[in-house]
Amino acid sequence: MKVLVGITRIFVGVFFIISGFIKLNDPIGFAFKLEEYFGPTVLDLPFFTPYALMISVFVVVFEVLLGIFLIFAYKPKFTIYSLLVMIVFFTFLTWYSAYFNKVKDCGCFGDAMKMEPWESFGKDVVLLVLILILVAGLKYIKPFFGKFVTTIISLLGFIGCLGFAYYVLMHLPVIDFRPYKVGDNIIENMTIPENAPKAVSEYRWKFKVNGEEKIITTNGAYPTVNGDFIGVETEIIEEGYEAPIHDFSIERNGEDATESLLLEEHLIMIVAYNLEKANVEGLERIKVIADKAIRSGYKVIGLTATGPEEQGKYNNKYGLNFDFYFCDETALKTIVRSNPAVLKLNKGTIIQKLHFNDLDELILTHLPNANPNLDVDLKRKLDSIMILDQKYRKEDYHGNAGEQDAIDRTNLSFIESIFKTKGYPGKSIVGEKTNEVAWYVVQHSDKIPDYLPLIKEAATKGELSYKKVAMMEDRYLMHQNKEQIYGTQGMTYDAHSDTPFSFIWPIKDFENVNLRRKEIGYTDSVEDYSKALFGNEFVFKNYTIEDIANRKK
Repeated sequence: MKVLVGITRIFVGVFFIISGFIKLNDPIGFAFKLEEYFGPTVLDLPFFTPYALMISVFVVVFEVLLGIFLIFAYKPKFTIYSLLVMIVFFTFLTWYSAYFNKVKDCGCFGDAMKMEPWESFGKDVVLLVLILILVAGLKYIKPFFGKFVTTIISLLGFIGCLGFAYYVLMHLPVIDFRPYKVGDNIIENMTIPENAPKAVSEYRWKFKVNGEEKIITTNGAYPTVNGDFIGVETEIIEEGYEAPIHDFSIERNGEDATESLLLEEHLIMIVAYNLEKANVEGLERIKVIADKAIRSGYKVIGLTATGPEEQGKYNNKYGLNFDFYFCDETALKTIVRSNPAVLKLNKGTIIQKLHFNDLDELILTHLPNANPNLDVDLKRKLDSIMILDQKYRKEDYHGNAGEQDAIDRTNLSFIESIFKTKGYPGKSIVGEKTNEVAWYVVQHSDKIPDYLPLIKEAATKGELSYKKVAMMEDRYLMHQNKEQIYGTQGMTYDAHSDTPFSFIWPIKDFENVNLRRKEIGYTDSVEDYSKALFGNEFVFKNYTIEDIANRKK
């Protein structure tokens, strides 16, 4: 009995230390599992949910300590009976989960080892038997060292557990067992190999044959039976291959952007599974690091399970200059144990993963498209203005003219304030594409004469494409009923009639227009441009002002 107790003591002690340490490495993950147990579909103890993390830390620290206490025989009676209470409770819990099919993975070994409920129950039964052996042989459990040394070892174990728990809570798990660890490729972990085993299912078909109920079992094919079909029951006999990552997607406005974003070479992914629960200081730090990444040339996005309306509120509150995409909350909790957190990816491969307390460790290189002087806040505002500028023009401008005109007036007021304080917000200030926003706002206003010189100056300095100047100048001349210079403006009279009249507005010095177009960056001729504008069947003709006036009459 003494030998049996000695061997059992070491085995159980080591087992509890390993099991507890794996969970201690990721107490937040174990807290998520406890929340699942506390949920309405399992134990229905919602009042414990807010304390899940506190309970998680207590349980895993206590589990490791009990293992240490058992091996070194510190307070053996307290240790043995504490182990007995703990294993009785977890044996009941795993039986309950298995019998009622409540929880698919017990979480006993965190993400390091997945166990089916019945496997976990069997493991707990074995441990229960072993601990009962220790209860029976309690008198044989003696310390290896004196009382003082044993006490010091136990105290150091307690301090070590608390220190380790604090470290992983303030940073991230030291060992990452999930399929989102640094070095893993998300795309590859989502892929199912061609030769992967398929799930095997058994179908039990119920028919009424000659007045009696008959069950025919197949692996899927509908049986040939001379009778009336009643119903079918399906049971999975053998599980098929499941990709390590099977619940991850990136969506925005109902569109799946997973593949396109994961193929980005330089992607910074801000993860906040719930913005309402996100750490306030963490969000403030995210603002700084995200702006730095954008200036360095990185694509920056956010991932959250929070709804679009709340996303906008938090973007405005913290001045976040990136768009949030939707992702399942459970998947986000699996990716990283920090709310918020930052991931750096290259074509789906995770290069860095950081807790919000460690954002200063993010390595950002200046990419070819980097712009250190980028005014990120202004860029964000201008990008929002561009969306409004095109809001109704993309659909039915004439049907929503009143709304669009009101938007245009508001946008123009903002742009004019920028002109007064910063001049034209060009490429060096807000980057490519965004440098065109102010141009669009002026182009859609009656202030072209006032700001055309400023926009020409910006184009001369390389802050804006000169093609935009050409379009604005042509538009201004057309509104003055004068010949345009570059052939960028076309019109359609009687667009809703049976015989609409489409044309390119008259061009000054038509013989040299294509040369002028080429000099400022256009690659197509005015003839090709007119077909792109009005369709391939369009036949270009250079009308005069008089021709147009007569046609309009």
